[in-house]
Amino acid sequence: MNAPLPIDAARLTLMLNELRLPTIGRLWPEFAQRADKESWQATRLLGALLEHELAERAKRRIERHRTESRLDPTKTLAAFDFSAVPMVSKAHVMALASGDSWLEKACPSGKLPP
Repeated sequence: MNAPLPIDAARLTLMLNELRLPTIGRLWPEFAQRADKESWQATRLLGALLEHELAERAKRRIERHRTESRLDPTKTLAAFDFSAVPMVSKAHVMALASGDSWLEKACPSGKLPP
């Protein structure tokens, strides 16, 4: 069996930056060390790194959308005056806010747009 080629850490970091994978770039040394110590399979290591990358991207996307919306983050549905807008049903809005089953109707594929 061929011995694995040594990977230059600096080169790997540059490649991850080029591919725009900042979370993997930040976490891979720690995860690689843990994977070596615990004898992880390559798929487990790659999967763990990709899960973290995807979670960070989702977090940044939500924060970016919240910032772009310019909505006051201190306002909540609890503070909304439903009597000021009688055509909006408080019960309906609260039911929608309490679950995500309405997403299936709006997006049958189960995948939300980015």
